[in-house]
Amino acid sequence: MKKSDLIERVSKKVDILTKKQIETIIDMIFDCMKDTLSKGEKIEIRGFANFRVKQRPERMARNPKTGQQIKVPAQRVISFKMSKALKEALNK
Repeated sequence: MKKSDLIERVSKKVDILTKKQIETIIDMIFDCMKDTLSKGEKIEIRGFANFRVKQRPERMARNPKTGQQIKVPAQRVISFKMSKALKEALNK
């Protein structure tokens, strides 16, 4: 699903807002999530999922094309853990 598909689906369920207003709201939600995660804070959306930032340590890897060892630097990544309700909905 693309952002435009999400806007379209929401607009079909909410007829009091224009598509532009819905797009603005969705953009604001994503911006808030991005800001929160970039600060290293956790996001918990009950009934959907938890998002948190984890630190991946530096590690050695292998270039599959050449077989040469390369060093992958430490980096922050987002961890997504789905809720029990979402897990049950996926496995119906």
